[in-house]
Amino acid sequence: MPRATRGRYRPISDYGIVGDTRSTALIAPDGSVDWLCWPRHDSPALFLRILDDLRGGLCTLEGGPGQGEPRPAGRRYLPGTNILETRLAMAGGEAVLTDFMPLHPVPFLPAEGPDGEAEGRLIRLLRCASGTVSGWFRIRPAFDYGRLQAGAQADAGGILFTAGGHRLHAAGSAPPEQRGNEAWIPFALRQGEEAFLVLTPGLAAGQPSAPAEGVAHRLARTRRYWEEWSARCRCHGPYREVVLRSALCLKLLCDASSGAMIAAATAGLPGVQGGGGDGRLACLRDASATASAFAELGYGREAAEFLRFLRAATGDSRPLPRYAIGGHGGAGEVLAHLEGHRGSGPVRIGEVHQDRWQHGTHGELLFLLHLQAGRAGRVPQGLGRRPEQWMRALAERALASRHEPDHGFWALDGPPLHHLHSRAMLWRALDTAARCARALGQDEAAVAGWNEVAAGVREEYHRRGWSIRRGAFAMAYGSDRLDAALLRAVLHGAFEPQDPRIAATLEVILRELAEGDLMRPHDADEGLPEREGAFVAASFWLAGCLALSGRTRAARALFERLLGRANDLGLYAEGFAFGTGDFLGNFPCAPVQAAVVNQALRLEAGIGRFGLRD
Repeated sequence: MPRATRGRYRPISDYGIVGDTRSTALIAPDGSVDWLCWPRHDSPALFLRILDDLRGGLCTLEGGPGQGEPRPAGRRYLPGTNILETRLAMAGGEAVLTDFMPLHPVPFLPAEGPDGEAEGRLIRLLRCASGTVSGWFRIRPAFDYGRLQAGAQADAGGILFTAGGHRLHAAGSAPPEQRGNEAWIPFALRQGEEAFLVLTPGLAAGQPSAPAEGVAHRLARTRRYWEEWSARCRCHGPYREVVLRSALCLKLLCDASSGAMIAAATAGLPGVQGGGGDGRLACLRDASATASAFAELGYGREAAEFLRFLRAATGDSRPLPRYAIGGHGGAGEVLAHLEGHRGSGPVRIGEVHQDRWQHGTHGELLFLLHLQAGRAGRVPQGLGRRPEQWMRALAERALASRHEPDHGFWALDGPPLHHLHSRAMLWRALDTAARCARALGQDEAAVAGWNEVAAGVREEYHRRGWSIRRGAFAMAYGSDRLDAALLRAVLHGAFEPQDPRIAATLEVILRELAEGDLMRPHDADEGLPEREGAFVAASFWLAGCLALSGRTRAARALFERLLGRANDLGLYAEGFAFGTGDFLGNFPCAPVQAAVVNQALRLEAGIGRFGLRD
């Protein structure tokens, strides 16, 4: 890409995230809001400089006369929260910018649905920490992914932006100045003084947007919500802080209204396997791993909410690989007017590969049901009528897929194959269904049938999945390609981790797919660009496999090196570019944050079982 284009964009690793479990915003180290979709995760973005620096709107802090532009001076989340503090240095002093979306505890927790009261606002609180600081909050939305130019008018103590059916109200601690189609809200602060900006979408003319009870009150209630949520985390080992940060990020990627769990906050960022897709969809493969991480940490409600979403989305139909938050399969769209991050366009949103079946999702979903049933002693409620019937239907669909090829974990181009990961996860589906049904006193005849087929599937993929030429288990029957997704199957118990052939496969994968700590997803010709990147979750899976096999010293060393590759806030994108280490893909990435949780717990269990050994 042209150097001039690259230089206009911040690295993906620069961003922090705030949200209210309905939507999220990405905040740069200088306080710029470079991604925000409202009112829902998958609504059209109105700030999107991360995808087009020129057409993506503005929500920034501008320095006043003699102050210069605010310079990043460090940032952090308030402990146990998703409230982001950014320190900014200016010529006259230093300020602390606190960004949050109000989310308050509810007096009575309902059986299902949102566990907090969201206001649908972004609040930015600026406090002068030393000296004097002055400048403006500057706002110019770019509605509908920058396709609509907003008009601006003074209204209700602020500026109301409108375009088509889109509205955004900006108000603050001082009267705003309207400059063309922008709002400039001034601040001039001495040490200890504060200014604020409140952004509210969807308001009609004349409706006030500034919080009646005050910014400080909302900040305190939001902090209480997150601290109370964090206190329920069941991880108390040496990795508690990184696990909790990943869990907090995953909570932001939940949609409280529907129960959906999206794969990432963004869309269209250039990914490991080429052009970026839309992370704001509920990918069943990824969401199941997220829900399992929640269940392992004691957040059973979040896992149950995802199952509720899935039951409502699928009904009695065959589950699709991905769903929009509204529950239907997303329709793909190309935003050709956007340049793309660092010139990486075209930008694509929605799902364009719904016909690429991934049979392994049956195992992921039934494993999650088993986790939930094991904790509750029954199939989770909130799944509509006859939840046991739905569990049985999932098992029967897995059974019906017994001899069907698919597109595998990576949804590759080309004809469907008998992918080893998918075969292994079909075993996981049938074995788990049998265990769950037996524990719940279900039909013994069905249990026996599932067990019999599961045993046959396991024998088959152990026999047909081995590549003599590679000396390893391969991507698909009759193939010599390698596939890092096999590591995930090992973690699900589809292979014995101490099996000599698994040990040999791990060595081949390390030799052929890995460069240092980073790993390509596979070595198939299909699905990888000329210069592909590393899929970081696979490296965490490898750490988990090493821990399961008893190689805990190597597992811990790898896991801790991977922790060092997060950004300064503990967040990851989908992967890394080989050579530069730049973040690649949509951000923050739920499968990676879930891998941090799951493999931290697996590593702690491995050290407890084996001690530290080579």
